Amino acid sequence: MKLSTRSRYGTRMMQELAQHYDNGPVRIGDIAMRQNISVKYLEQLIIPLKQDNFIKSVRGPKGGHMLARPPAEITVGQIVRTLEGGTDLAGCIEHPGECARSRGCITRSIWEDASKAMYDKLNSVTLSKLLEMEKK
Repeated sequence: MKLSTRSRYGTRMMQELAQHYDNGPVRIGDIAMRQNISVKYLEQLIIPLKQDNFIKSVRGPKGGHMLARPPAEITVGQIVRTLEGGTDLAGCIEHPGECARSRGCITRSIWEDASKAMYDKLNSVTLSKLLEMEKK
């Protein structure tokens, strides 16, 4: 499986917000410049992250975006799930009716196990842990 740029860039943006968690809102233009990602793209990523209460926005001259929860309470798995729109490597795992072979499909269990293993790992890494890893 290949993660989309949505997940990779979204995680980088969230990591930046975690770095500034105690310093107030961060302007999206500043993140875009430091991460070399377009402002328009980051603005699109903020929408689902705000809807899932990972980010809150502050208006005004000193406004910007900030984490809605402490970095220790947000996992990379949650970010990826929000930005990818699901948790499974194959559609038949979440929606077995999509495939007529789901009931007897031997490979379906492999995709299910692989999805679980991937999200178990991603869910074990919080934004706080990412920041610790960055310092090493």
